[in-house]
Amino acid sequence: MRRLAASGAAGAAGAAAAPAADSTDCAQGRSPRPRRLIDLCALWDTGVSSPAAGWKRASGIARRRLNEAETLSSVQEAQLERLEAARPGRLGSGERGPVLRMARQPPPPSVHAAILLCLLSLSGAIEIPMDPSIQNELSQPPTITKQSVKDHIVDPRDNILIECEAKGNPAPSFHWTRNSRFFNIAKDPRVSMRRKSGTLVIDFRSGGRPEEYEGEYQCFARNKFGTALSNRIRLQVSKSPLWPKENLDPVVVQEGAPLTLQCNPPPGLPSPVIFWMSSSMEPITQDKRVSQGHNGDLYFSNVMLQDMQTDYSCNARFHFTHTIQQKNAFTLKVLTNNPYNDSSLRNHPDMYSARGVAERTPSFMYPQGTASSQMVLRGMDLLLECIASGVPTPDIAWYKKGGDLPSDKAKFENFNKALRITNVSEEDSGEYFCLASNKMGSIRHTISVRVKAAPYWLDEPKNLILAPGEDGRLVCRANGNPKPTVQWMVNGEPLQSAPPNPNREVAGDTIIFRDTQISSRAVYQCNTSNEHGYLLANAFVSVLDVPPRMLSPRNQLIRVILYNRTRLDCPFFGSPIPTLRWFKNGQGSNLDGGNYHVYENGSLEIKMIRKEDQGIYTCVATNILGKAENQVRLEVKDPTRIYRMPEDQVAKRGTTVQLECRVKHDPSLKLTVSWLKDDEPLYIGNRMKKEDDSLTIFGVAERDQGSYTCVASTELDQDLAKAYLTVLGRPDRPRDLELTDLAERSVRLTWIPGDDNNSPITDYVVQFEEDQFQPGVWHDHSKFPGSVNSAILQLSPYVNYQFRVIAINEVGSSHPSLPSERYRTSGAPPESNPADVKGEGTRKNNMEITWTPMNATSAFGPNLRYIVKWRRRETRETWNNATVWGSRYVVGQTPVYVPYEIRVQAENDFGKGPEPDTVIGYSGEDYPRAAPTDVKIRVLNSTAISLQWNRVYPDTVQGQLREYRAYYWRESSLLKNLWVSQKRQQASFPGDRPRGVVSRLFPYSNYKLEMVVVNGRGDGPRSETKEFTTPEGVPSAPRRFRVRQPNLETINLEWDHPEHPNGILIGYTLKYVAFNGTKLGKQIVENFSPNQTKFTMQRADPVSRYRFTLSARTQVGSGEAVTEESPAPPNEATPTAAPPTLPLTTVSVTGVVSSTDATATAATTEATTVPTIPSVAPTTMATTTVATTTTTAATTMERPPTTTSETKMPESAPDRQSIWNVTVLPNSKWANITWRHNLGPGTAFVVEYIDSNHTKKTVPVKSQVQPVQLTDLYPGMTYTLRVYSRDKEGISSTVITFMTSTAYTNNQADIATQGWFIGLMCAIALLVLILLIVCFIKRSRGGKYPVREKKDVPLGPEDPKEEDGSFDYSDEDNKPLQGSQTSLDGTIKQQESDDSLVDYGEGGEGQFNEDGSFIGQYTVKKDKEETEGNESSEATSPVNAIYSLA
Repeated sequence: MRRLAASGAAGAAGAAAAPAADSTDCAQGRSPRPRRLIDLCALWDTGVSSPAAGWKRASGIARRRLNEAETLSSVQEAQLERLEAARPGRLGSGERGPVLRMARQPPPPSVHAAILLCLLSLSGAIEIPMDPSIQNELSQPPTITKQSVKDHIVDPRDNILIECEAKGNPAPSFHWTRNSRFFNIAKDPRVSMRRKSGTLVIDFRSGGRPEEYEGEYQCFARNKFGTALSNRIRLQVSKSPLWPKENLDPVVVQEGAPLTLQCNPPPGLPSPVIFWMSSSMEPITQDKRVSQGHNGDLYFSNVMLQDMQTDYSCNARFHFTHTIQQKNAFTLKVLTNNPYNDSSLRNHPDMYSARGVAERTPSFMYPQGTASSQMVLRGMDLLLECIASGVPTPDIAWYKKGGDLPSDKAKFENFNKALRITNVSEEDSGEYFCLASNKMGSIRHTISVRVKAAPYWLDEPKNLILAPGEDGRLVCRANGNPKPTVQWMVNGEPLQSAPPNPNREVAGDTIIFRDTQISSRAVYQCNTSNEHGYLLANAFVSVLDVPPRMLSPRNQLIRVILYNRTRLDCPFFGSPIPTLRWFKNGQGSNLDGGNYHVYENGSLEIKMIRKEDQGIYTCVATNILGKAENQVRLEVKDPTRIYRMPEDQVAKRGTTVQLECRVKHDPSLKLTVSWLKDDEPLYIGNRMKKEDDSLTIFGVAERDQGSYTCVASTELDQDLAKAYLTVLGRPDRPRDLELTDLAERSVRLTWIPGDDNNSPITDYVVQFEEDQFQPGVWHDHSKFPGSVNSAILQLSPYVNYQFRVIAINEVGSSHPSLPSERYRTSGAPPESNPADVKGEGTRKNNMEITWTPMNATSAFGPNLRYIVKWRRRETRETWNNATVWGSRYVVGQTPVYVPYEIRVQAENDFGKGPEPDTVIGYSGEDYPRAAPTDVKIRVLNSTAISLQWNRVYPDTVQGQLREYRAYYWRESSLLKNLWVSQKRQQASFPGDRPRGVVSRLFPYSNYKLEMVVVNGRGDGPRSETKEFTTPEGVPSAPRRFRVRQPNLETINLEWDHPEHPNGILIGYTLKYVAFNGTKLGKQIVENFSPNQTKFTMQRADPVSRYRFTLSARTQVGSGEAVTEESPAPPNEATPTAAPPTLPLTTVSVTGVVSSTDATATAATTEATTVPTIPSVAPTTMATTTVATTTTTAATTMERPPTTTSETKMPESAPDRQSIWNVTVLPNSKWANITWRHNLGPGTAFVVEYIDSNHTKKTVPVKSQVQPVQLTDLYPGMTYTLRVYSRDKEGISSTVITFMTSTAYTNNQADIATQGWFIGLMCAIALLVLILLIVCFIKRSRGGKYPVREKKDVPLGPEDPKEEDGSFDYSDEDNKPLQGSQTSLDGTIKQQESDDSLVDYGEGGEGQFNEDGSFIGQYTVKKDKEETEGNESSEATSPVNAIYSLA
């Protein structure tokens, strides 16, 4: 953990050091500070004595400056007196102030020169601020701001532009001279001047020649305060003349001789760029033998035969016209003693002798002779060139006499033939020589370099701004070689011809101004020149009389950090220069000294900010013209500090790391916390989470290692704290594997460990690969401690080994190293035999012998094979044998299931392995020949039976007895006309046993059962079919129990019939009790008929709530109960002691679940929320939803919440690793399972479920494979289920309970008890009675009224019928309603629990899908109408009873 230094920033406030006077500034008449430039030339540290008593009178600015001085010498005083006596006009006596008289002590000699220089340079110290408002208000002489270069070359194809721009107040006017004569622009229509500028534009669009305007131009910018001049601009038009036409004869040269091809380009302006090419525009290859000189000529140090393979053309590229002109090409003809041109000799060391060319010493082609001289101007580039001939081609070297070449400026060009020195200065003058040498000798050429200089500035005159009465000077100092002359001008006129000015004195390169006035304003020009050029500078003298004014915004707010150092700036302007004082909170004392320090420019520095320094600071600027003031409000803020810093951490890859950074800061400042990694801004990706006080990194990786810096910053300051995160990563792979100490059965392997990535290497795993049996497959060989990097490996015979090494540390394994070289061991006979030898029959007349083949390390030699031997056990017959190259052998024509002795021996080309062990195997099995006998069945309960049988004889099994198996199927249900599935099911009883139990049966049903014996081949013959009947069971819970409270007086209860009646329902039992908090009332029990599904209760207590428990009954007893509570009143308070282990329950089921096949009803989609009660109540309880799905329209169960403390299913993942939201979608025989989790990717899961018979099964699930389908479920069975992690079984979901649906359900209501049906029947009976009375009256009158002649509806046997086919009376009201059922007495059949959907189908053809959904038609059975309806309905039906009375 490291804390970095905190830095403070306070807006405009900052630390500043006191400025010191620069001696150069003093010498130039300038003050060191730009805004308030108090002359510091009077202040220095020379050991002058302290002041003595006495005052002398002085005038003007000199007096004011002396008042500011702390020390003054006698020499100064005398000089001031001399200056004052020389002034013609003085201020009145009333304006004079005291002057400090110093003790007259002789100062050191070095002081006299400094005093005199400073006093002679009493220049003004005012500079105009850049504030536009001040710039626009103050009067200023003109200043040239932009102008063309002195040598101005223009393109003849373009218009000519000569630039001249200036500024001043008022804006200046412009005029030009050409060749030192006034240039009248108005007379030339082609020439114009840009608006508000002096730039000349010469337009040739209407004709004219640019050459006519060549000459020397100068611009004049003038306003009422003076005239400024531009440089003398020499205007030239670019020229690119054509090459003179000439016919060039072929150049004949002897091989080995030097040659110069001259270019002689036409003179252009500027000079063209020269390059050589062939006539086919291919560049000429240049090297140290053939190269182009600076003058453009092409030099051959020696000519070779291959040089005549091309021609040579000089090309000139002109810059302005962008044209290239080509000279006629030179053709070479090389005379040689060896005309054969062998290209292979070009780079031969004795190339010249091989070609018969005589070798010779070097000689210079350029420059000629042994010595030359060259002049160069200061600041230009010096280019020295030496080109030599000779055979072989000479090398060039450069030297400087009496010293070294300037390494920082010198560079070699053109294959060392040229030396370029950039930015030449006087010290670069001297003698340089080049040395040309080959193996025949050397030659030297000396070049004397003289450095001249055009004028260059030492002190360029600057604009001088003074207050009235101030003194100043203009200095124009330049240097050059030869020494330049200085000429002064004023407003463009020579100073000698200007009107005399008594306040101005010229002293060579300096003009001194004394007691300047407003009339002294002018622009002065300094022209310094020699034979190599000139310099022209403008400097104006401006006299200003301005009262003080503040330049910064008023009433600024400065916020600073406690204990920091700060500076309050107060920029101001005035002429004369105002004095500045500071005050705090309106107090009268000036702030200076102690904790305060006032700088020369007026800034106030507070060395250490304290709380009491907070307040309002006022700065006041004063001169003789007035005063100005400004205020600055200073606020002191608490510093930002990190009080809990991040700490260095070491983390494993993949873990989570948190770096703390808790900050304390001033609450009025906005805090920003950012993070740096390795001093660079940290990118916060998906794996990182940045909070106000911490940084969390999830799944740390190797790239996360580094330094982390917490930066807590406000607008004013910041604090830093750094910590280093070390990530323990997997080691890098080992490298450089080497095999040594090679032996027949061993070898030494050595490797270099890789980086351990901050976690020590604990182990090395050596792996090998062989290329015979399993090429490309790596096997573990051995393991070694992490402290070794060399080990002896034991090897097997006849293996072509290749090794690699894997490093292991606490984090994980490295990548494997690169493989070593291969090493093959010699062969030997096998030392072992194959393992896992087995003999099993695949058919009834064979035996298959199998074994695990031996690998490469156990083969020990080539051509590995196996000797297989076998014989029948206990027969003492000879061994049969066969040689096999694979891993199996089949023995044919064997008896059924007899034992064999088996041996398998390994053999290779070096011999056999050891004697093998004997293994017992068996030949193939056949189907059993006998079935179990004397099968006895005893019913245990409504869902289980006990079986007992006689075992079969062993010789009839004809194989290994695996199990006895019972096949059983449901023949029918005891509930009348209930269609059942007759699918066969089975129960297995492993081993040779005589009894067993069959469970999972449906109550109240007829079953049939058969038994077989099973061996490895399959089932034997079936036993005699047995029949048995399961008794009644208790029913399941009533479905869709709903509690509604329409008002405060009544509560309505509704429910549906049980899904599994498990017998004949005899009624329902309802128990309810009133409760109020923890107080319980007396329990009341109500019994209802099996057809009643509604109940309305009158509330005796309007305050209490009620808890209802409902169950169905058969003859066996009450079944499962369902519990509901009445809704809570809207204003009921939340219970304070709600049990945490009882979360939200939509349907709470109690009792024993019995798996039965109930009567078929229309299924619904129902969501059941099953409570989970953990052993320790968690803080957040999740409920598990089990969704039971079958096919029909959905019915929604409505249940209001019971309390406000109910726990609902969470929508987001918990904080810790867990599995939640397990959802089951069951059907009759299968269920889909889904869940959610926050475990890592690649996590494997296990689904565990247990049925009602406590049989547990598990299903492994790979990661991300959802939903999971359970396919071996039984209809009507209750299951408990959970999902847990395969690797971490402790991470598990809560246990949930669900039930599969039966194949068929029955939920139709009994309409016989419905009020609307009873009312309809009464209305029909009344109508029939009226009709009968009317008919009886008509009949008594003897009339016959045939109602219809033919009727499709069949008539009952009692219907009176006349012989002629007419009826005394006929009506269809005696038929049951279409779609209704006929009751037991022949009328409307009540829909009781023993009804079946078969009653609605055609015969017994009603069909159901596998999932139990009904696909038949709801139609009236004709056979029931014909057999039951006509016989019994007329006796008891109210319609027929009335009809019989008639």
